[in-house]
Amino acid sequence: MKVYADNAATTKVRPEALEAYVKTSETLFGNPSSLHSEGQRAKELLEDCRARVAAVLGADPREIYFTSGGSEADNQAILSAARAGFSKGKKKIISTAIEHHAVLHTLEKLKKEGFEIVLLPVDGSGIVKVADAEAAMTDDTCLVSVMTANNEIGTIQPVEEIGALCRARGIPFHTDAVQAVGHIPVDVKKFGCDYLALSAHKFEGPRGIGALYCRRGAPLFNLVEGGAQEKGKRAGTEDLPAISAMTVALELAVQNLPQTAKYVQTLRDFVIDGLSTIPHCALNGDRNKRLAGNVSFCFEGVEGEALLLYLDDLGVCASSGSACTSGSLDPSHVLLAIGRVHDVAHGSLRLTFNENNTPEEMRYLVDAVKTVVAKVRAFSPVWRDLQEGKRQFIL
Repeated sequence: MKVYADNAATTKVRPEALEAYVKTSETLFGNPSSLHSEGQRAKELLEDCRARVAAVLGADPREIYFTSGGSEADNQAILSAARAGFSKGKKKIISTAIEHHAVLHTLEKLKKEGFEIVLLPVDGSGIVKVADAEAAMTDDTCLVSVMTANNEIGTIQPVEEIGALCRARGIPFHTDAVQAVGHIPVDVKKFGCDYLALSAHKFEGPRGIGALYCRRGAPLFNLVEGGAQEKGKRAGTEDLPAISAMTVALELAVQNLPQTAKYVQTLRDFVIDGLSTIPHCALNGDRNKRLAGNVSFCFEGVEGEALLLYLDDLGVCASSGSACTSGSLDPSHVLLAIGRVHDVAHGSLRLTFNENNTPEEMRYLVDAVKTVVAKVRAFSPVWRDLQEGKRQFIL
C-alpha cells in the first residue's frame, strides 16, 4: 500500500484547481497589464480572484497581494515593518523560537543590521504564552510576528489574543499562516493582524503561488522592483493560471471545513493512539491544540533518517520535520524549543494527513511505523546501551 503522509510539506493539486490552471492558460493568456481586450479579460479574472481570496480571509480585495508563496510574503511583511519602524527609531522585533525559517532567517538578517530580536520561548506543549508576548512589548517594538500554526508539530498559537495586545499598543502584527489557511478558520479581523502570509500548495493548490494580506494603511515596501503590478508593490507579470488555481483550491478547502477537519482529526487521533503504544516514545506538541492533520512523535534510540528510508520502502511518505530543512543534520529547532534533548530530537517523525487519506491507510501506517521502529532499534548501538542500562532512558 502507498500512503502519502507528508501533506505539510506539500499537497497534491486537486483536480478542480488543475482544471482551472489549464483553462486559464488556454483561454485567458493575455497579460493583465495590457490594454487590449485579451489583457483586460485577464485583468478581470485577476481582480475576481483577488476578491475571492479576500472573502475567504475576511479582508478587503485591496489588501491582497499575490506572491510566489509564503516565504516571499513573510519576507516582504517583516522587512516592510522593520523599515517603517527604523524610520521612527523603533528597532525591536518580537517573534517565537519555533517560527519557520522564512521568518527566522529574515530576523537574523535584521539582527545583523542592528535590530533587537526577541524570540519568545514556548512551553513543553509547543505553545507561546500570551503573557510572555505582552511582557516583551515596549515602546520601541516595531513588529510582533507569531505563526498561526506550527509546521512541524502542528500546535495552534494564541494569535487572536496576541493580535489584540498589538492593536491596543499600536504595534504591527504579522502571522505566518501558511500551515493554517485552508485547515482552520482564518479571519484577519479576528486575528487583529496587519500582515498574513499563505501558500497555495499547502491546501491542494499549485506550487510557486501564494498571497500576502497587508492591512490598508500598514507599510508595504517592495522586494522586487520593475513594473507596476500588484498596485506597484510586487513587480512581475502575475501568474494568472496559478492564481486562478489557488483561488479554486482555497474556496474548496474552506467549503466544508468543519466536516473535513472532523474527519481528518479522526485519522490523526487513531494514529496518535496507535503510536503511543510504542515503548519510549512521546508525542510532540499539545494533544488537542494542534492542526487536525498533524502527528509528530519522537522515538528514543532511533535515527530519523533511517526511520524515513525504511518507511519509504514500505510505501509510506513521511518526514522528520520541516521539508525546508530536510538536508540538515542538526536537530529541529522546534523540538529543541519544546525541551527535547538532541539525541531524542534526532528520532523524530512527522506524519501529516488531509481528507484524501483513508482509515485503511492509517491502520497500515501505524503497523508500518511499529515495524520500522523495532527494526531500526534492533541494530542501534544507542538502543542497545539503553537496554543494557549503560544509558538512562529519557522518554
